[in-house]
Amino acid sequence: MKSVFTLSSSRWALLAAFGLAAASYTPAAAADLGGDCCADLEERVAELEATTARKGNRKVSLTVSGWVNESVMWWDDGTESNAYVGTNKLEQSRVRFVGEAQIAPNWSAGYTLELGILGANSSGSTGWNQSNPDGTGNNAVTVRKSSWFIKSKDFGKVTVGQDGTALYHLLDDADGTNTRNFSDAQAAAVYQGNFGLRHNGAFIGGLTWAGSNAIMQGIDNGTVGQDGRRNVVRYDSPTFAGFTVTASWGEDDDWGMSLNYANNWGDFKVLAKVGYGENSDENIGCSTKTAPTDCQLFGAAATIMHVPTGLFVYGGYGQNRDQRVADLGAPGTEATSSMYFIQGGIEQKFIPLGKTTIFGEYRHDDGGSKNGVNIANVGAGNGTLGSTDLNFIGAGVIQNIEPAAMDLYIQYRHADGDIANTAGVSTSLDAFDSVIAGALMRF
Repeated sequence: MKSVFTLSSSRWALLAAFGLAAASYTPAAAADLGGDCCADLEERVAELEATTARKGNRKVSLTVSGWVNESVMWWDDGTESNAYVGTNKLEQSRVRFVGEAQIAPNWSAGYTLELGILGANSSGSTGWNQSNPDGTGNNAVTVRKSSWFIKSKDFGKVTVGQDGTALYHLLDDADGTNTRNFSDAQAAAVYQGNFGLRHNGAFIGGLTWAGSNAIMQGIDNGTVGQDGRRNVVRYDSPTFAGFTVTASWGEDDDWGMSLNYANNWGDFKVLAKVGYGENSDENIGCSTKTAPTDCQLFGAAATIMHVPTGLFVYGGYGQNRDQRVADLGAPGTEATSSMYFIQGGIEQKFIPLGKTTIFGEYRHDDGGSKNGVNIANVGAGNGTLGSTDLNFIGAGVIQNIEPAAMDLYIQYRHADGDIANTAGVSTSLDAFDSVIAGALMRF
């Protein structure tokens, strides 16, 4: 739900409106103004102007929107359990400013400025963990997007600045249901976050699931097959028969292309995305953030929903290949990391308040080597992380509250698996369980 703030064309237009309203009052009501109606109207208009959102000019529109997403997470790592309250980092709280102005018929220019709002930090390399209920870098505001664009109805849209690449949320945005903001393709990695791994109750050398010393692969929050927000030049084509092509290039160097499809097939609604990209930017990396790097990314995902019943299936596959690891060919190393996931459920308006989404899901990760991540006290010895075999199960309910532009959600998540060092020594991980409940409210 968006709120659009615009300025009145003239202060006198407001005065005229107040004047018409005043004229409709009875003489007795008018007498209450103390005989100086114009001065009173001037004072009221000044007060209104002081509390109205303003634009810098009258040529470019200004739309302000966003949401607040806060949650409670109960977790149990097999040895310790607790409950934390903070910002849901899967789709964190944010405010977005979007403007657009018409240049000529079918041509427009505009901008996007999006700021991320973070209370307690629930995920990422600085997210909360067993010893820190707030994380670090909390109570912060960050720039998520800052870009301008030129758009043509016939030729497409060109965007320049910090924005999503062609593979940005490729797997996530193929989610055509209301699980998109609460349990999409990367949810398993995000909710595990910066929590430390345990084996038989003991921490494993400072390793984490998807945080600062992570075993989960991927450029985008521990999920392979998709990219993030970068400083890029991006092109989005017009839509032809439900198909859209997106391409982007930026950083040093990061490029990608994706094919997107959205259409209805009779009673079925289909949303699908597939993309490929490469990057050689040492600050992004495939499995480490040290130079040199040469990473290839591939992802594909889709949702099919039977509209009359609301039954749906959402699933996909992602892969990253670290060519540097492949070129080294060291014993016990694996250059390719892959994952697949599947989610099924029903989304239907069972109650008047809004649609209810009930879902269950499974994700499996086969992670490759991760240079720079050292395994200590794993099995018979130490070494570099050689491979992972991870499983994630989730289920939950999301209830949309249409009158409040709000979603209430609760979900259960379970994770387990094995990791191995380059010497081939494998160690099982203690299971990690969590329950996340909260609300996302749009404005």
